[in-house]
Amino acid sequence: MRTPRPDQVRIGFYICHCGTNIAGALDVGEVVNHVAGLPGVALARDYKYLCSDPGQELIQHDIRDHGLNRIVVAACSPLMHERTFRRAVEEAGLNPFYCHMVNIREHDAWVHTDRQEATAKAKALATGAVRRVALHKPLETKKVPIHGEVLVVGGGIAGIHAALILADAGKRVYLVEREPTIGGHMARFDKTFPTLDCAACILTPKMSAVGAHPNITLWTYSEVTQVEGYVGNFNVTVTRKPRYVIEDACTGCLQCIEACIYHDARFPDEFNLGLGKRKPIHLPFPQATPPVVLIDPGTCIEFKTGKCKKTCVEACADRRAIDFQQREETRQIQVGTIIIATGFQTFDPRRIPYYGYGVFPTVYTALEVERLLNAAGPTGGEVILRNGKPPQRVGIVHCVGSRDENTNRYCSRVCCLYSLKLAHLIKEHTGAEVYNFYIDIRTPGKGMEEFYNRVAEEGMHLVRGKVADVYPDPADPANGRLMLQVEDTLMGRILKVPVDMLVLSVGLEPRADTQEVRRKFNLCCGPEGFFLERHPKLAPVSSYAEGVFLAGCCQGPKDIPDTVAQAGAAAAQALALIVRGYTEQEPNTAYVREEDCSGCKSCIPLCPYTAISLAADKQKAFINEALCKGCGVCVAACPSGSIGQNLFEDEQLLSEVEGVLTYA
Repeated sequence: MRTPRPDQVRIGFYICHCGTNIAGALDVGEVVNHVAGLPGVALARDYKYLCSDPGQELIQHDIRDHGLNRIVVAACSPLMHERTFRRAVEEAGLNPFYCHMVNIREHDAWVHTDRQEATAKAKALATGAVRRVALHKPLETKKVPIHGEVLVVGGGIAGIHAALILADAGKRVYLVEREPTIGGHMARFDKTFPTLDCAACILTPKMSAVGAHPNITLWTYSEVTQVEGYVGNFNVTVTRKPRYVIEDACTGCLQCIEACIYHDARFPDEFNLGLGKRKPIHLPFPQATPPVVLIDPGTCIEFKTGKCKKTCVEACADRRAIDFQQREETRQIQVGTIIIATGFQTFDPRRIPYYGYGVFPTVYTALEVERLLNAAGPTGGEVILRNGKPPQRVGIVHCVGSRDENTNRYCSRVCCLYSLKLAHLIKEHTGAEVYNFYIDIRTPGKGMEEFYNRVAEEGMHLVRGKVADVYPDPADPANGRLMLQVEDTLMGRILKVPVDMLVLSVGLEPRADTQEVRRKFNLCCGPEGFFLERHPKLAPVSSYAEGVFLAGCCQGPKDIPDTVAQAGAAAAQALALIVRGYTEQEPNTAYVREEDCSGCKSCIPLCPYTAISLAADKQKAFINEALCKGCGVCVAACPSGSIGQNLFEDEQLLSEVEGVLTYA
């Protein structure tokens, strides 16, 4: 497509009513009349909904009937419909980058209350756009081929579900999990709300399916340490930590654990949150996937003194699976797309000291109670306190670390419902009298309100009010009984409730290593610290890094059904890219004018996408278009002015600014 001379430029201007979003705030007719008189404008129209099929067809007919070779659309954000109008223009035979959008909805109509001022601003923005689009050049998108393999980072329920969907579709999947087993937080749960299904009965078949699937390479006890490349061609380095057990040789018979020189388990069990004990050689939990034991070098005598009798090696003599010489190893893989499913961490209630967590032995977190209730937990499913007695009265405090100006302002979404679930299970297991102290009960979702009504009818005490203080009960300090002071806002009085056990319903937070992961994968984080999606409505699983998708609680707090749904959506997005076989690279990339480049290398460390390097033969900067995202940092920073950017040339931007200022 050739570029028309300035005297041949014929611009078509279109302004959208957007219902009353735009037309209700400014005079679209007045804007049309103003633009119609500008140099180079051959046609100016307004239309109620330009993004509709009739609106797009109107533009296409005008291009053919009136010989238009530039199009300006004044409507909503380009993020919403720039591709829509570019596609419509291209179908009419015009280069899509001869189309330019002016955002007069978010930048004008939605932020002004004065109709005349809003109309004047729309005229100024439109004038700048008309001046700019006359200088646009024909650009072409480039197609980048995509590798068919997918990396899933995180082996919780989100990562498991995404991996299985992709693997069942015939794609090769690498599932990397930092813990010795997949399963995530869900593996620690006893029951799931609202149906009270056994969590293990739901999860473990999917875990086993992952371990047995021929299209899934499962690397547990491993971490992604480096990511290079771009969408379709990511080069990933995975570091595998030593288990000191050869995975392919281990059968999970557990004879080595029985043979360990430590006849009793004496070290805190991480999977049971320290409520139980384990030996130096151990399996995290009975249904672990892979069913391979590991040795903790921090507690094993062989690593500490070198004088162990190695009875575990003797017990495994036929398999020879134990290898004390095992070392950390790295694997290099190439994938086309990545799904981040790194999950969450629970709020540490030590940050709110007046609840007494870590001070009073009868104060537990909700996740610790899940392990006490679980038949595979440290107490075999019996709720036994640290003093060896079952509780008679239990208090459950909602919103610990959520909806609080001092910790996290957001709602963690699941706390109300899992608190009700724990209230039901504790009463079922112990017959204890249970109090729920809440700010508001929030139970959105299918079957959740019914679940709330069911638990409420079981005789729970539901007290609307925040617990203000926790201290030993003066009447019974010897048995660890606590006194809770709380304001009942419905009754308008202060209550003092003695309890044997206090359960803190802790909220969900971003993982501590979120910033480290963000930097590896070029992700963005929202104000709460969770990974930020590209658009909360239109692209809830896409990140700002092309080819990298988000699934589960790493994007924000959510329950298991929502987590699974988002994991499926992320898998579908990754699959769509792979099946298409290529991705289109936007041409608004930076480029180097070699004749002006001095090879000073100032731009190289500034590029956030590592797209710039120094060509050794020419000693000039070189920009990899596949990596460049058009952020413009190098363009602004180049001391010699040798870097330009397609679609954002100096003459285009200055002409637009001049047009806006001329009218203003």
